[in-house]
Amino acid sequence: MPPTSNPLANPKYNWSRIARIGPPKRGANERTGDFEEIYGSYDEATVREQASRCIQCPHPLCSQGCPLSNRIPEWLAQAAQGNFLEAAAISRTTSNLPEICSRVCPQERLCEGACILNAKGDPVAIGAVERFINDYALDRGAVDATPVMPNGFSVAVVGSGPGGIACADELIQLGYAVTVYESMLIPGGLLVNGIPAFKLEKRLVERRIELLVKRGVKFELGVKVGWDVSLAHLRRQFDAVFLAVGAQRPKALDIPGGQLGGVIDALPFLIQKNVASPLVDLPKVPVAGKRVAVLGGGDTAMDCLRTALRCGAKEAVGLYRRDLANMPGSRKEYHNALEEGARFEFLVNPVEIVPNGDGGVGLVRCVRMELGAPDSSGRRKPRPVPGSEFDVPTDLVLVAYGFDAVPFPPGSDFAGLATEEWGTFKVDRSQMTSEPGVFAGGDDVRGPSLVVHAVRDGRRAAQGIHRYLKARRG
Repeated sequence: MPPTSNPLANPKYNWSRIARIGPPKRGANERTGDFEEIYGSYDEATVREQASRCIQCPHPLCSQGCPLSNRIPEWLAQAAQGNFLEAAAISRTTSNLPEICSRVCPQERLCEGACILNAKGDPVAIGAVERFINDYALDRGAVDATPVMPNGFSVAVVGSGPGGIACADELIQLGYAVTVYESMLIPGGLLVNGIPAFKLEKRLVERRIELLVKRGVKFELGVKVGWDVSLAHLRRQFDAVFLAVGAQRPKALDIPGGQLGGVIDALPFLIQKNVASPLVDLPKVPVAGKRVAVLGGGDTAMDCLRTALRCGAKEAVGLYRRDLANMPGSRKEYHNALEEGARFEFLVNPVEIVPNGDGGVGLVRCVRMELGAPDSSGRRKPRPVPGSEFDVPTDLVLVAYGFDAVPFPPGSDFAGLATEEWGTFKVDRSQMTSEPGVFAGGDDVRGPSLVVHAVRDGRRAAQGIHRYLKARRG
């Protein structure tokens, strides 16, 4: 049979000849001893092989599954040929944080989950290839940070998380003078203080901030907009404003004992344990040798479990009121947590935190749950099983029930911006709020969501600001 008549000789069939290989991952015993990233990168030969598994669909479902509509088949084709810098350049046309999104996005629910190869076998390892090509380019200084000609307009960006970074990056490349206001003394928002270093090394965020500074973005740190600076002040100083303040007010644990000293909100715990800087001054939370219960089933809960184990917890158990199938957290992070020693109790709901006699936590009293009819989101609503109460001995409770938007002070002129019933900003298709020239995006609009959604909002807001100010100029 001539080689051309053999379908397996066609590169389009590489997916059937080349097995999917995930990125290298450190063993659980090793990685729980530090806060370094658990995943490594492919070597050049492996990344080319893995990229060559893409069949180059004419209507790529992976791009449709990506909130940024990344040009995935195009940069996979370049990576398969060993053209890594060209691949990274294509990647950057649709994403301002590709080296970060490749690490923290739940690809199994987005691009890889949409890959057509799922119908036949394993999807292309899109996230791992994206990580390699962008690390490759950044490590070689191949990302241009040359400032562009100013266009005469200025924009204030409030918040330096993923949405703020993306918006600032887009605007500075369009010639706007951009000043980013950040309430913390370290820029990066949730990328620094909300995502543990074992998932995202802080140096990667620092490098991205350095690129923005080289392009001309200014940072005002330790400034709490809405408290220290009014909206009126920003409107006088800038031609437009983008709000990317996130949603970091923890949902309350409204049960008896919820105010005990051993009950800690997730975010302060994560910041204190994961940000090694004298600029972060939070009360220490002793964990070593303790039994830790984490309430919730999202990625923040996974981060708390895995952080507690790295801090020497005797045990770490996640308590979640729905089952595994309905748990919102990433399956990859769930399996990583299991490997590292966490355990989970599904279909249980805490009803009381019982003290230990010394003012601390002694146990979490729970009730078994069962799933009833779907709620407004389509997920089956849990309901308690009568007479099923049981106790979980615990020394420390970490509450990871999610977050709401942080309200501005009643006297602040920011409080005049129209909001939804749950406190997030109302915006139009350009991300503009009820105040002309004031835009918003990310978690302060959609509620707690993915990094990639904040990046998309920041990019969309930058284009909205560009159109708005061009129209003003006439």
